[in-house]
Amino acid sequence: MIIEEKDENINIDGLTEEELLELIDGDHLPAHIAIIMDGNGRWARVRGLPRIAGHREGINSVRDIVTCCREIGIKVLTIYAFSAENWKRPELEVSALMTFLEEYLQRELETLMDNDIRFMTIGQTDKLPRSVQKWIRKVVKETENNSSMVLNIALSYGGRTEIVDAIKHIAKDALEGRVMPEDIDMGLFSKYLYTHGLPDPDLMIRTSGETRVSNFLLWQIAYAELYFTKTLWPDFRKHDLFLAILDYQHRERRFGMVEEQISRAN
Repeated sequence: MIIEEKDENINIDGLTEEELLELIDGDHLPAHIAIIMDGNGRWARVRGLPRIAGHREGINSVRDIVTCCREIGIKVLTIYAFSAENWKRPELEVSALMTFLEEYLQRELETLMDNDIRFMTIGQTDKLPRSVQKWIRKVVKETENNSSMVLNIALSYGGRTEIVDAIKHIAKDALEGRVMPEDIDMGLFSKYLYTHGLPDPDLMIRTSGETRVSNFLLWQIAYAELYFTKTLWPDFRKHDLFLAILDYQHRERRFGMVEEQISRAN
């Protein structure tokens, strides 16, 4: 990847983590990064390992990226951990994923507290095993006053389901007189989404080389910058995150405006 920095073209692919971090503009960070963590199965397959091994290694990437985001000043990190469609996977794999999730919550609570990170989830978490639900409630409760960063995990999540759920709740409130049809706009609609209270993602990253959004935050990523990397999730570390952020910082976000309007606004 070539970027222009102080009137020089710099090939940043071979730079170290420390060198990449020096190039990042701390005043122009994405407030909210969303990540589709893809490639665990392929990572395991090329190594002759069971898919579960890829998921376990992927947890190390989660830990690395969460702490990195906290260190550099990202305010919200949303990761796509388990989609509504993932329930269709083999029972053994789903069971292992639930076990890994529960282990992660148990092990990382102290880290979340030490780093002042608030933990949240989105999705139909009532479908998760009861033991996992119990740990989710515990971690959410114990971290609710943390304010330096939000770690938001999408579990049993689907973007279309989220939108349908929002419509159902709006319709119910309208029938009960709490919402008037003429008051329904994009702002009100957003308040009925799972992510209400959080800013929309500025940057959405997908690993593994796939270039689709897979039913993830369909409403919220309308104006997000999309970044696709061939790196498989278990190999995705700080270096890869810094490359994504630098790519983001060298794009011009217009939100439907033209270049001249952006220049005047700045």
